[in-house]
This record gives sequence, C-alpha cells and structure tokens, in this order.
Amino acid sequence: MYAGKYRPSLFLTLTLPSYGRVGPDGAPINMDTYDYRQAARDTIHFAALFDRFIQNYGRASGRDIQYFATVEPQRRGAPHIHIGIRGTDPKDLIRQLAAATYHQVWWPHFNEMTYPDRLPQWDYQIQAFVDPDTREPVPTWNQVLDLMDSVDELEPAHVVRFGQQVDVKGILGGTEQANRHIGYLTKYLTKSIGDVIEPQSQRATDHYDRLHAELCKTPCSPSCGIWFRYGVVPKGATAKTQPGVCKGKAHRRETLGLRGRRVLVSQKWTGKELADHKADRAEFVRQRLAEAGMPMDQVKRMVITPVEPGDPNVPPREHLIMQLVAQKLSQRAEYNRAMLADPPDMPAESIASDHDSSDSAA
Repeated sequence: MYAGKYRPSLFLTLTLPSYGRVGPDGAPINMDTYDYRQAARDTIHFAALFDRFIQNYGRASGRDIQYFATVEPQRRGAPHIHIGIRGTDPKDLIRQLAAATYHQVWWPHFNEMTYPDRLPQWDYQIQAFVDPDTREPVPTWNQVLDLMDSVDELEPAHVVRFGQQVDVKGILGGTEQANRHIGYLTKYLTKSIGDVIEPQSQRATDHYDRLHAELCKTPCSPSCGIWFRYGVVPKGATAKTQPGVCKGKAHRRETLGLRGRRVLVSQKWTGKELADHKADRAEFVRQRLAEAGMPMDQVKRMVITPVEPGDPNVPPREHLIMQLVAQKLSQRAEYNRAMLADPPDMPAESIASDHDSSDSAA
C-alpha cells in the first residue's frame, strides 16, 4: 500500500562555478577581475557537462536515470539546471558525482586570435580560404585535428566543471512539496531566455553586454564561423561561408550562450517518442482553438507544390515568403487570443520536448 502511495524521488540543482563575486543584481563586484572568458566557455559547453553527469550517475547507481530537467540562467548570466529524478540515492553520492564530473573540449586551442580584424578570404583559383596578406591557405578543421593527434602531451582546449553549490532534496510523490517542485520545473516552459534574465540595474546591463561580447568570440561548435578568427577553417565551410560570423543561438544577446532546448527529458520519463510529444502539442492547440470557437479545420493552409522552371503563373519568391509569414502570424495571434481567454494547465509531458532559480551567485 505504501509503495503505491509514496514514490520517493529527488529534486537536484546543479550550478556552474564562481567567476568572481557578484551583487544582488547579478553584476560582478569588480568587472575587471570577473573571469568572462571562463564564464562564456562554461556556458557554451554546459549541456555536454550535464550529459556527462547523467552518464556518470547511471554508472554509479546501476540504473537508467529517468529525469525531467529545466535549464535556467541565474542573475549573473550563468546557467544552472533543476532536475526531477525518479528514485533516490544517497545525497553524498550525488555531491561526489557532481564534484567528479567534468567535460574536456578537444578542439583547437582558441586563446589568441590570429585574425582579429582582417579575415581569411575565399580564393576561387585554389578553391580554399587563404590568408588576406600572404595568400597562403588557411588550415582546415580536419588538418588541425590531424596535427593535434601528432602531439604527445596535448591539453584540452577547455575543461568545464560544476560549482560547489549542489542542492539535493528528497521528494515524496503525491505531497504538496512534490506539486510545488513540479510547478517549479514547468513554470519556465512558456518563457524565453530574455524574459528570465531581465537586467536589474545598469551595472547588470553592462555585465550582460560584456558577457555577450566574450561569447561573440567564443566558438560554439566545429562548424562555427568564429573559428576563422583563430586561423582555422571551420568544419563544412564553403565559398558561401561568411568568415567570422555565426548565426547560432549561443552568440545572441538575448540568450547569453544558452542554446538548444530549455527542457531536457530522459527517453523513459514518459515512454513517448518525439513524434508522440509533437502530436500531443498539436492536439492541445486544436482543443484550445476549438474551446475559443476557432477550430483548426477552419484555419487556412498554404499548399506548396513543385512547379516547372519558368512557369509564368508562379508569384515572386518574395511574395510567397511574405504570405507564409503573414499566415503564421495570423495563426499565432489566434492561438494567443485563445490562450488569454482562459489559460489551461498544459500537461508537462505534452510540452517536454522543448529543453532552468534566478539566484545571485557568489
């Protein structure tokens, strides 16, 4: 009887380390000594660090870890993660795992820029990017990795670890405490990163600007265009690649390095595949529009079919794109009106496929 009523679980919060003392608004006490480089790199690779923690946790506990996690930025701009975990383990084990978990980034080192101003250019004769002055080819990603393999005592380009603050709580299913923490995990699902990290002061605004500036010169992936500045042609670059520019979310001012999904869910948490979650979301939208008197079958849809080149009846491409944009805006407006009519509680498992307390960190 008790096994069916009480289902012990864990609520865990993991943070990144300190990069310097900060005030209540999240701004550093001394911006000149705050380690923005470390903060930017740790934020970029935070997701990989979390994946490594789950791997280590599974090996240490001997079971598949089922979790529902939310990534959220603290006021200082660094991410931390709240995790609901089915089952319990000793708190000391969790803290030891957090302390022992690290992620090594085996990329070319990117400490000093080779091209801070003038960037490599594409040479159509040799079909490669070349130095703007010497016209010598710039080494490609694979060439640099091959060179790294030939070095005996090579150090990783970066190592990211969790901070010392590890909060572990035991939770019983069906209790008020469990409901409160479930609400805490899901309340950020409808917010964007920019809504969560609104600056509390001018100093906080300046702090976020400096962090963003550091992120703009921190490569986010092997294919990131920022690699050109460090004398490396990124993976997959072509003649159309714009050197020194990356459109990834990690480099946007409103995200401050937090890319990808806000919610992370283990595959066995709901027993559903991604297609199932998408179907649940679509059904939720249909039901909500129907409740507001706007059934989905009345929403106009544009059908796109291939046409023959030179067909005179085809509207200009710009017109088609703008028509699609207008249609999506109209559908979004209808959905927002339906939600404002009487916002329902959306099941967490139906929105779990999307990937975060805004504390001031020491």
